[in-house]
Amino acid sequence: MNKKIVVNDLMQSGYEYWLSEPVGKNFSPEFKPELTPAQMLKLGVFGGKYMTDCRNEFPDSWFKNARLCHKRHDPELNFFKVNASQPLSYWREKGWIYPDDPRGWFQWYCRYYMGRRCPDDGRQIKRWKAIKRHRAQIKKNCSPGDFSCRPKQRQVLLHWAYDSRKL
Repeated sequence: MNKKIVVNDLMQSGYEYWLSEPVGKNFSPEFKPELTPAQMLKLGVFGGKYMTDCRNEFPDSWFKNARLCHKRHDPELNFFKVNASQPLSYWREKGWIYPDDPRGWFQWYCRYYMGRRCPDDGRQIKRWKAIKRHRAQIKKNCSPGDFSCRPKQRQVLLHWAYDSRKL
């Protein structure tokens, strides 16, 4: 099941990686995302600006109903219509960017979902698990289904593949 992927987009040129697992399968037992990358893109995440130049790397089906904006980050494209993102420069300053995934966590997740496994998997899964604290805040402070309560936290959870619409 080894398949080589060559990436040529605005952030990587000639980057290569291997898919060693079936698509959407054989995840770490600690990693149980509630949303697939395609579902996230369809719902509206990252102001629609994410991944507008790397369609060749991922299945066309992911982009069929994706809420994207090639020109700019548009919070209106997010499911909760709020800006819940930090600029990439902030992520770089914090040291959260793995060199092989210059776009950050979601790029790592897309590649992991497709079947890539890499040395950064453990760190990214640990970061994903830490975001769960936002679920607890929504459950503690919001009525079930009240999307007007803590919309930024709900959007953050969507960015990390937690389905905050169910809270």
